[in-house]
Amino acid sequence: MAIARKICMMIDFEIVAVSSAIRSVIAVIERVALTDANLLIYGESGTGKDLLAHLLHYKSQRHNSQLVKVDCSTLPQELVESELFGYERGAFTGAVNSKPGRLEAANGGTLVFDEIIHLGLQAQAKLLRVLQEHSFMRLGGISPIKIDVRFVALTNTDLEFAVSKGLLRADLFHRLNVVSVELPPLRERIKDIPFLIEHFIKRSAIHHGKPALKLSRDASALLLAYDFPGNVRELQNIIERAVIVADGEKIEVSDLPEYLFSARKLIESQNSLLTLADMEALYIREILIKTRGHKSQAAAILGISRKSLYEKMKKYDIKL
Repeated sequence: MAIARKICMMIDFEIVAVSSAIRSVIAVIERVALTDANLLIYGESGTGKDLLAHLLHYKSQRHNSQLVKVDCSTLPQELVESELFGYERGAFTGAVNSKPGRLEAANGGTLVFDEIIHLGLQAQAKLLRVLQEHSFMRLGGISPIKIDVRFVALTNTDLEFAVSKGLLRADLFHRLNVVSVELPPLRERIKDIPFLIEHFIKRSAIHHGKPALKLSRDASALLLAYDFPGNVRELQNIIERAVIVADGEKIEVSDLPEYLFSARKLIESQNSLLTLADMEALYIREILIKTRGHKSQAAAILGISRKSLYEKMKKYDIKL
């Protein structure tokens, strides 16, 4: 039976965990939640790192305070410091009023950094001082502000490699890396897939006002044969689309995205198994074809930023 947990009545999310791979990760998260230790969560895009950060927060003594997230990959560098530390009136042109930053908003709670390597080195140095001294000053401020915050970093990047390349300060990395966990990709959680499918069908049907649906045997076989380079997020998107377009009591093969057929045909045509990189390149090409080369739309479907999409297109020499 699937292990589905309602973490808190204040929020509406569930974690479906059947496989030992994900259950062991959740066990570590629950133990860390009892402490104030900082945490690094590694995992491919779409594996559910953000969900684990929420689990950590709502299982901790900090659950009555805020969980605040900073998406470092989309936050403009010129706004990083004012967003993190806040500012006093007159600190710069246009600062007509004082404004608290995200550090203050997270006081007593949890501050989550998504892809921290995108923070500039100057902002990293200031953040390091916050971790060391548990205080900071707003831009233009003269008095330190004491805070009590747990820091969580989410990443799909090898941070030790980022340190070696000078993209991340080594001392900041070690301050954040008190405990680390690696969230397994969906291809290593095969036992979870049927339960995740059932969960997403029920949730999508309720959300879109559709009747209870079942998955046909052929549609189930097609999904179970797929490697899901986009992980749980991709599966969720596939199921939601299928629930919306399904016309009947079952989700049929015809209700699933066309790129699944292309992927399956390519897999079956190979004499050896495809690498994950091959699957990711194939998936990105199929999504770009589906969106007729519209990069913003493709990035939204893939669950990544436009910048990440361009980087992957360059990596796999995709020209669309």
